[in-house]
Amino acid sequence: MEASATSKLLVSDFASTVSHIPSNYVRPISDRPNLSEVKTSGDSIPLIDLQELHGPNRTEIVHKLANACSTYGFFQIKNHGVPDTTVDNMLTVAREFFHQPESERMKLYSADSTKTTRLSTSFNVNADKILNWRDFLRLHCFPVEDYIQEWPSSPDSFREVTAEFATSVRALILRLLEAISESLSLKKDHISNILGQHAQHMAFNYYPPCPEPELTYGLPGHKDPTVITVLLQDQVSGLQVFNDDKWVSVNPIPNTFIVNIGDQMQVISNDKYKSVLHRAVVNTAKERLSIPTFYFPSTDAVIGPANELINEQDSLAVYKSFPFVEYWDKFWDRSLATASCLDAFKASTT
Repeated sequence: MEASATSKLLVSDFASTVSHIPSNYVRPISDRPNLSEVKTSGDSIPLIDLQELHGPNRTEIVHKLANACSTYGFFQIKNHGVPDTTVDNMLTVAREFFHQPESERMKLYSADSTKTTRLSTSFNVNADKILNWRDFLRLHCFPVEDYIQEWPSSPDSFREVTAEFATSVRALILRLLEAISESLSLKKDHISNILGQHAQHMAFNYYPPCPEPELTYGLPGHKDPTVITVLLQDQVSGLQVFNDDKWVSVNPIPNTFIVNIGDQMQVISNDKYKSVLHRAVVNTAKERLSIPTFYFPSTDAVIGPANELINEQDSLAVYKSFPFVEYWDKFWDRSLATASCLDAFKASTT
């Protein structure tokens, strides 16, 4: 059974046929989830109500964002402005995509990380020494009209639903970037202005049930290469965040998104806000679906610490300025074996 399993490119096409995971998915003992030691989230991940972001209490919400970004790097948001129907439709059509026959899904398969729409598995199958219990559809989605014809044409509603969701989430992200700029005492358009033409990607992550979840990961611990990431997940737990030297399970809350700071925001803020290790674990009973929206600079943008956050007395630049494309190439040239590649962009003074 295992021999035939490994001949399949996608984990979803053999997951239900095995009682033990293939050896190329098994992590060394020192690098396993240790699920019994994971804490439940409780109050450790802030939940911020964005209802007042454009009302008289904006200053209070901006302060809460500053605290969440500087203390946790992760937070949840409610009353975010993306309609419930848009969210529900996105989850529905994403699940329909992964439930299609293998022959339909495989039309989009590629191990080439430069393709702007592709189906693949693990993280980077060309670099990963141990594979991850995940299949994913990744696509570029800004500007929508530049990419929509590449997206799956099946299910029939996929393009329409995804375009509506991507557009709504981008509007949310632009509001968040303004507020986060303000939280750093920068002009509210500062972050947006240094991102060039902007770039937005989405991933549709599908984690099938796993017979031995304690031996593998959906995704191992990593930090995002983004400015900011906004995550939609279904009601199956799987996301874990590293906080106060322990892994914390972030249980889904209906009608919320999870937001995390990415490496580019860490650079722009000169380490005031830091991207945070997070991972995805799997379970024996239920498939899990998560849909992160990744927001980036365009490849020709130059990223560096905001000048306003640097002074000669006590706040030296932690990072040198660099073309984002240099970072992007380094990110995809490795597997997730190293949590972040920001060290390569440290300023010589540090």
